[in-house]
Amino acid sequence: MRTRLWIVAGLVLLGVAIFGTRYYEVDRPIWRFLAGESASIDPLTLHLQGEFVESNLGVAEEPNQPLTVRLIAEQYMFVPQCVQVPAGVPVRFRITSADVVHGLTIADTNFQLKAVPGAVSQTEYVFRDPGEHVMPCREFCGAGHYAMRARVLVVPKERYADLKPGERGSCAPR
Repeated sequence: MRTRLWIVAGLVLLGVAIFGTRYYEVDRPIWRFLAGESASIDPLTLHLQGEFVESNLGVAEEPNQPLTVRLIAEQYMFVPQCVQVPAGVPVRFRITSADVVHGLTIADTNFQLKAVPGAVSQTEYVFRDPGEHVMPCREFCGAGHYAMRARVLVVPKERYADLKPGERGSCAPR
């Protein structure tokens, strides 16, 4: 009996350790996933309607909100492949997946975010200095996982203000 109690206590502590850390936020609470409720976003049609249509991806400026970067993760790429954001400004990242779970990290930062099919994950981050950062997938998603990456180009505020709205959501080809 005592062994079972210790096992249950250990599992509870493990759950707190895993789900209590806030590397990412999911719009739907974890108990909705566990209860099997239907997904809030259909991964098969997310690009056809709603928040994640192609014309809405990349960087968006919304009234009374931080800059918002919307991304879709799918085997074996992030869409869009590159975004430009200003240094020193809060940026809200919102991401979903079209197929499997993906893990987005940004090199040289402590940024981490999971992309879960049927849910929107989000977090905010402030890039202090201009520079280019690679955004690789850190969750194994299949044979092409090793090449799944995108870029975030952090530019000075003044330069960002000079960019046209269409130039802010993506990066010029290298």
